[in-house]
Amino acid sequence: MVDMSSYAAFLVAAFALCITPGPDMMFIVAMGGRGGPRTGVLAAFGVACAMFVHTVAAALGLSALFLALPTLYHVLRWAGAAYLLYLAVKAFRDRSVPVEDGTPAGPGRRRAFWQGAVTNLLNPKVILFNVSFLPQFVDPSLGHVREQFLVFGLTITVMGFAVDGSIGLLSGKLSALLRRSRRVARGLNIFSGTVFTGLAVRLAATPK
Repeated sequence: MVDMSSYAAFLVAAFALCITPGPDMMFIVAMGGRGGPRTGVLAAFGVACAMFVHTVAAALGLSALFLALPTLYHVLRWAGAAYLLYLAVKAFRDRSVPVEDGTPAGPGRRRAFWQGAVTNLLNPKVILFNVSFLPQFVDPSLGHVREQFLVFGLTITVMGFAVDGSIGLLSGKLSALLRRSRRVARGLNIFSGTVFTGLAVRLAATPK
């Protein structure tokens, strides 16, 4: 279904992209910092699920709408920035403290998954990434173009989750140790809010 030499090149390029720090990775670090290891991993899983949804959309040709309808792109961009600012406000206002065993009292695990998914789904740059990156490795002469899209998309989704999940786990474990101090717990919430704010500004300030 896919050319193995192209697939090998894709693996190298995808791995380089996955280990390069970016907005998703920073978001996951912030979520792990607020809620602990499982929260960080579930946030990474939410991001990964949303990434695969983007891949399916690209395979079906839906993502091309953003190239033809710039207004739709900007609407989604501002919606994503607004959602990140909402998360920032929640983090800044969070006055919760760890329970006696040191367990972080940040966002719930199910909420962490959905926040990761929604944040990624509302990022039009991820949609355009799928439109511009994946087709470079798809060979129309082999047929089954949609299936090739899905193979490449599933591969980078799994690879991304492996990297981001590990980052979320490590950041969560570190935060669980630091949060034994009420002052440090408050500092981590401020750090998370600052990260969310920075991501929102970045998304809003770079229209292309």
